[in-house]
Amino acid sequence: MRLERFISKHTEHSHKTARLLVASGRVCVEGEVCRNLKQEIHQFHSVSLDDQVLQHRQAHYLMLHKPSGYLSATSDPVHPTVMELIAPELRPHLHIGGRLDRASSGLLILTNDGLWSRQLTDPQRKSPKVYRVTTAYPICPDTPDRFARGIDLKPENLTTSPADLELLAPNEVRLTIYEGRYHQIKRMFAAVGNRVIRLHREQMGAINLDPTLAPGGSRSLTQHEIASISPRL
Repeated sequence: MRLERFISKHTEHSHKTARLLVASGRVCVEGEVCRNLKQEIHQFHSVSLDDQVLQHRQAHYLMLHKPSGYLSATSDPVHPTVMELIAPELRPHLHIGGRLDRASSGLLILTNDGLWSRQLTDPQRKSPKVYRVTTAYPICPDTPDRFARGIDLKPENLTTSPADLELLAPNEVRLTIYEGRYHQIKRMFAAVGNRVIRLHREQMGAINLDPTLAPGGSRSLTQHEIASISPRL
């Protein structure tokens, strides 16, 4: 929403008066006088008119090292959830961008910025998601080629996008996928006659799990990490 419209919407002033208020330097955006009527205002901009605060909402972007055994949910009557690992005052405001199932561990992103999280998880962006996968049986020699060609998944009758598989040990790989279908990785390995016994997410887009974070630990994303998903931030 442009600044002129924002002022008229959040005050009793008309569009004409809003233009005069902005031109006279009485409106501040992010603590600085703004005379640009076309300045785009998003939900986390602080905006004031004289001494009246019209909008001030802090954006939160958190990285969590999810331990296995926790649900990627806001609440559950049976199992512990990842929200229980977050400061209580932040819990009501956050949602999860890119869930992991209860048995999986690794990088989880929590935020109150809906637009940003949609960009983070948008399959059209083809952002890489990197996982360390441990399997029940040794990896067959043809598995990397089969994953690179795409795996047919049923009952949807679809083929996955090409995935990159790096062999780390006979039963362990680093897998990079560019989509996020329901239980996709487990279903891909099942399709080649194997079974996933451990799944750990290391990366989403350009955001890597901080190696200093112990399981259950969290930290705010850096401005560089935030901007890697949404340049406007």
